[in-house]
Amino acid sequence: MSNPSLTAPAPARGFSGGLRSITIPRGPMEPDTGLLDYVVRNDAYTWIRRGGGLVAYGETARFTGAGPGRFADAQDWWRDQLASADVENPVAQPGSGLIAFGSFAFSKTSEYGSRLIVPEIVVGCSDGYSWLTYITSDPGAEVSPAAAEAVLAEYLDDVVPERAPHAGDRLGPGVLSEDQYLAAVAAGVRHVQAGELSKLVLARDVVAELGAPIATAQVLRELAVRYEDCWTYAVDGLIGSTPEMLIKVENNTARARVLAGTLDRAIAPAGDPGYAQRVLAGSDKQLHEHSIAIDSLTRQLEPFTSSMTSHSEPFVLQLPNVWHLASDVTAQLTPDSGGRVPTSLALVEALHPTAAVCGTPTTVAGALIRKLEHLERGPYAGPVGWIDADGNGEWGIALRGAVVESPTRIRLYAGCGIVAGSQPQAELAETWSKFRPMIQALGLAG
Repeated sequence: MSNPSLTAPAPARGFSGGLRSITIPRGPMEPDTGLLDYVVRNDAYTWIRRGGGLVAYGETARFTGAGPGRFADAQDWWRDQLASADVENPVAQPGSGLIAFGSFAFSKTSEYGSRLIVPEIVVGCSDGYSWLTYITSDPGAEVSPAAAEAVLAEYLDDVVPERAPHAGDRLGPGVLSEDQYLAAVAAGVRHVQAGELSKLVLARDVVAELGAPIATAQVLRELAVRYEDCWTYAVDGLIGSTPEMLIKVENNTARARVLAGTLDRAIAPAGDPGYAQRVLAGSDKQLHEHSIAIDSLTRQLEPFTSSMTSHSEPFVLQLPNVWHLASDVTAQLTPDSGGRVPTSLALVEALHPTAAVCGTPTTVAGALIRKLEHLERGPYAGPVGWIDADGNGEWGIALRGAVVESPTRIRLYAGCGIVAGSQPQAELAETWSKFRPMIQALGLAG
């Protein structure tokens, strides 16, 4: 399938002139809404969970790249930006100071342009306290608290109106029809049963055609409110609210949240509070899928750590649309021979793709995905998040999301883990439960 919005732009490996930034503290933030008060423009970059995180506007510098070297190239570019930057940051909080938002292709064969973007203005919030960062490449620009507030005010003057459901809104099939997806899942099960691999993740897409332009800011606010335990993200038209943290690095500590095993809440019987625990934790199929995912992540993370802890048994994570089996992992990072602790982006390169979004072994699974899906995943199931000048960062897996291909065309993605006991009809139903957050946020269903 040809998709112009997923085609990589020409690489932007260099940047003339050094970046200059100033960060200023702004005190407590409104507890009921937090950063949502700043999600008012369709072009905002966002990373929000429970009212905290980052919202940014504008573009001061950009990296784009593709292929197997996309992560390493992005790290080199970011290192170059930092080497020539003039940074004033008294806040010294992860996510403050010079930062870049990023979105990376799921596949090394993808045409999607993986990217890091340094915004012009960033509002950050952690534990209720906020800050403002202004970043410019203009050597003649005033870099001061007053200038930062003035730039923010200018962006906030251009607020987009909310959008009401339109009679022309439609949700249609994507690359694969439902019958074709069922056939792909059945083929995947046969490959697993033949012993070629332990797990395979197969995705499909649906397309929303809107009768009036999307109000992206409104969609993001809906997601952030409905899915407050997830990380609501927006980077260059990639939007969504992911429940899965690939890696978070903060002051030499790495954390991850691994999900595998899903149960649709819409089919749960009423008056049975133990249903999710019994069905998920009592299912050999679900536990097997989860163990593959957690083993995959800890094995790849171990070389970078001095110690690592995780749940002895997965817990049931309750979201508005589904329940998941989940495990949290915490690790202390070890400096390399040069005394440098790995950055969040370095860990992203080591961990992606995980078994939770690809399968295992990943090489075999990746080849089967290309054969059976017939789908350009682009940034779907790829890393999305941010990195700061100290290497701190938060990178989720771009799930429960969509790509805005035009103001009236949005492509939604969802995938399922396929193991030997998978049933095609059940996997198809699971994709619909995973589409539900975006369908509801777009106003296409209640």
